[in-house]
Amino acid sequence: MPLEPATAALIEQMAAPDPVDFTTLSPVGFRRLFASSLGALDAAGAAALPPCPTEDRTIDGPGGALRLRLYHPAGAGPGAPLVVFFHGGGFVIGDLDTHDGTCRILATRTGAVVVSVDYRLAPEHRFPAALDDGVAALTWAATAASTFGADPARLAVAGDSAGGNLAAAAAQRARDAGAPALAAQALVYPVVDFTTARPSVADNGEGYLLTADAMAWFAEQYLGDAPRDDPGASPLLGRLTGLPPAVVATAEFDPLRDEGRAYAAALSGAGVAVDHLEFPGLVHGFLGLGALSPASAAATDAVWGALAARLTAPG
Repeated sequence: MPLEPATAALIEQMAAPDPVDFTTLSPVGFRRLFASSLGALDAAGAAALPPCPTEDRTIDGPGGALRLRLYHPAGAGPGAPLVVFFHGGGFVIGDLDTHDGTCRILATRTGAVVVSVDYRLAPEHRFPAALDDGVAALTWAATAASTFGADPARLAVAGDSAGGNLAAAAAQRARDAGAPALAAQALVYPVVDFTTARPSVADNGEGYLLTADAMAWFAEQYLGDAPRDDPGASPLLGRLTGLPPAVVATAEFDPLRDEGRAYAAALSGAGVAVDHLEFPGLVHGFLGLGALSPASAAATDAVWGALAARLTAPG
């Protein structure tokens, strides 16, 4: 179907007069730009929600102090589900604040306590620093859940884009370690394979917010000389049996669409229960576009609704 009208208008509004020069782009400058544009739009998407109290905490992480933000949705009693969330941003940009609105919506729509992870960013901290932080945060959340009113037996990981990569890889690490046990994983337009450029990269790699050039730049910042076929970086290449039920969301006009499709199919083929939701007319980043795009808001509700159903399913 055609690009959703509100999304098309947003893309036209955000179109830069000159292409980004990724040979000179500063990660610090990119972070500021992201926070003031798409990060601000993400916050606007949660403006009409009921209050969702938060608390910031710091735990000991593999690289030092690791910041977390906990979200307690209204009406959540003792034993609420628990979701550990990893923000997107190509492993280079994004933080607790740029995805604050996304986490408020996630907590409200699922009734879960959400733990958002401020993992270390590249290129200052390359692979596997972000994943190591994610696993540390997941382990802490499972251990401490009862102290903040959450049920570790209904524990999930979730993330968007690069965060979807971290959620998928953390689920594999948890499976391999035998703990913590996960009830679900929600992967929203995830990065899952750095070794292959699938057709959606060529089809949607220009003019739909996330570009093929940006993807290549993010990959270089994150991986450097690390092998791209390491399953910690490319979860699609890892062992998929024994993983928790998954919600995988993809968007029609996303260069990462085919990676998400491939991961959903591979999980299903490995015997993992999968809800694959693909949204026509939408682009990469729709979780943060709900303030201006009703279709993106509806898609966001559908994704978190599917995760909520997984977290309340018996057994």
